[in-house]
Amino acid sequence: MNKKSQGIKSWPKEDRPREKLLKNGEHTLSNSELLAILLRTGTHGASALDIARNILKKFKTFRNMGHTDILDWKEFKGLGSAKIAQIRAAIEIGRRFGEEALSKKQKIKSAKDVVDMLMPRMRDLKKEVFKAVLLNSQNQIIEIEEITEGTVNKAAPIIREIFQKAMQYFAAAIICVHNHPSGSPEPSREDKAFTDELVAAGNVLQIKVLDHVIIGDGQWKSILI
Repeated sequence: MNKKSQGIKSWPKEDRPREKLLKNGEHTLSNSELLAILLRTGTHGASALDIARNILKKFKTFRNMGHTDILDWKEFKGLGSAKIAQIRAAIEIGRRFGEEALSKKQKIKSAKDVVDMLMPRMRDLKKEVFKAVLLNSQNQIIEIEEITEGTVNKAAPIIREIFQKAMQYFAAAIICVHNHPSGSPEPSREDKAFTDELVAAGNVLQIKVLDHVIIGDGQWKSILI
């Protein structure tokens, strides 16, 4: 019986993903090895690394794994809902870590700064989500607030709620962002009309609306600039 068909515990320690990580660091592991650590155990005739390789063969990337349906995973023998949840949670942690690292006290110089921060999480969402990036007087990020989640083609934020959040954090300015699950970032008539109302309300409350950005699949559009 070759090493591939044996359980990982029977392998030499230097070949085991967990031991390799602890000895040499996580950056030395392949995607399959990292995934095998999350899976922890295999099934009869297939190690955790075998299953991990098959998963990557199907989905190609971690990003693709992050926006799948539970039914897409059913072909993998020995992969129950608990392991699928672990994988999906780990991918989401990675997205959030990247967002936190970029956003902390970051000074926003352009709409692209916001896009770079939010695109990885928002481009794959199945429903429209509306967020408000709250800024201080130096255009540094105070907080990123999710205002509402809509349907596959519509999010209906309430302007009052957006500015309530802005005032709660004493924001001097905001940049609003929402995604289009269709993948196209082209603004609709409703998007443009909503933005006009948003700017007008901001002028009354003396909270500047710097932009309203729409995120698609790898593309984005600014409505105000």
